[in-house]
Amino acid sequence: MPERVVPGPVEGSGGIREAVCIHTKKIYDSCRDKDCIEDLRFYPKLPYVDTVNRALSVKGGSAKLLHVYVDVEPVTFNRGFYTVDLRFFYCVTLQAYLSSPIPVSVEGLCVFDKRVILFGSEGNARTFSSEYRNGEPDPQLLMRSNLPVACVEAVDPIVLDAKLIECCDSHLSDADMAEIPNCISQYFEGGLSSGGDTRKIYVTLGQFSIVRLERDTQLLIPVYDYCMPDRECSGGASEDPCGLFRNIAFPVGEFFPPNTVSMPETYADTKNFCNCQ
Repeated sequence: MPERVVPGPVEGSGGIREAVCIHTKKIYDSCRDKDCIEDLRFYPKLPYVDTVNRALSVKGGSAKLLHVYVDVEPVTFNRGFYTVDLRFFYCVTLQAYLSSPIPVSVEGLCVFDKRVILFGSEGNARTFSSEYRNGEPDPQLLMRSNLPVACVEAVDPIVLDAKLIECCDSHLSDADMAEIPNCISQYFEGGLSSGGDTRKIYVTLGQFSIVRLERDTQLLIPVYDYCMPDRECSGGASEDPCGLFRNIAFPVGEFFPPNTVSMPETYADTKNFCNCQ
C-alpha cells in the first residue's frame, strides 16, 4: 500500500517540488444541456406594443442572457441529492414587418424555467470567517444546514424561430408573467407589457448550459514551482495598419461563390446563420 502523501517537499517525482494543501471548491456533480425551448412568450417593451399589434409577421433576431436565478433544495428521501431550479431571463430583439418592407426592431423579455437533479454530498459544518465586509455582518448561516453551491454557465441563446398569432387563435398555454427581479426591470426602461395585447409573439430559443454543484474543501495538490509571468506588459502601441492588412488572406470566396452552401454546425456559425434569416 503506497504511503500517504503529506504536505511538504517531494523527492524524485518528475519535477514536483512539494505537496501543498489548498482551500478550494470541489465539483461533486455536473451536467450539460442543449435545450430547444419552444414557444416562449415574448413580452414586448411598452413602446413596442403598438408595433406588435400592427405587425404582419415577425422574424428571428438576437437574444441576450441577462440573468439566471438559481435555487438549491435537498431531495426528500434521497440523501446527498439536490434539485437545482433555474430561471433564465432573456432580452430578445425581433424584426417586425409592417406594411413597409423594412423591418422594425422590437425588444422584449422571455423567461425560461428549468430544473435539474445533481449529487452534492452532505455537510453539516458551518463556516465562520474573519474576512472584513464594510457595513455588513459576517454571513454565518446559523439557521440552515450547509448546502452545496450551484453554478451555472451559459452562452447567449440562438433565436431559432418567432411567430405572431392572434390572441383569440392562441392554442398555447399563456402563464402569467413570472416575478421579475429589480435588476431585470431596470434593464427594460419604460416597462414591459404583461397582457391585454391583441397579438402575441412566441419565440423558440436554443440554449447551451452547464450546471454544477460545488462545496468548499481542502485538497492536497502537487506544486512544480511558483507561477511567474514570462510575458512583458504591453504598452498598448498600435500595429502598423498596412502590416496588419498584409497578414489578411485574400478573400477568394468573396469573388468566387461556392457551388453549394453547407449548413452551420458550430454555435457561432448557427447563431450568425439565424441572425441573417
